[in-house]
Amino acid sequence: MVKESLIDKKAFEFAIRVVNLYNYLCDNKREFVMSKQLLRSGTSVGANLREATYAQSDADFIHKNSIALKEISETIYWLDLLHATNYLNAKEYEDVHNDAVEIIKILTTIVKRSKAK
Repeated sequence: MVKESLIDKKAFEFAIRVVNLYNYLCDNKREFVMSKQLLRSGTSVGANLREATYAQSDADFIHKNSIALKEISETIYWLDLLHATNYLNAKEYEDVHNDAVEIIKILTTIVKRSKAK
C-alpha cells in the first residue's frame, strides 16, 4: 500500500466537501447544472492524483498531475460562478474556495518540480 501524501489527503477531503456542497445546492437551492459541473471537476482532482500514484512513467506522472491542476482550476471557475449568481453566500464560497486555492498552489509546485527534473 502506498502512503497517502498531503496533496492526496487534501484532495480527498476536498472531494468530500464538494459532494456535500453538491447535495446542498441540489436540495436547498434547487440548482442542478452548475453544481453537477462542480461535482465532476471537484472530485476529478483526487481521482487523477490517485492515477498519478501508479503512473507508468515520469511523463505519465506529470500528465496526471497536470490534469488534476486543470480540474481544480475548473472547480474554482464553478465556485466563482455559483458565488456570482448568489447560489453561494460569501462564507460558503470563501471556505471551499480557500481550500481549492491551497490545492492549486500545491499542484502547481508539484508539476513545476516534476517538469524541472
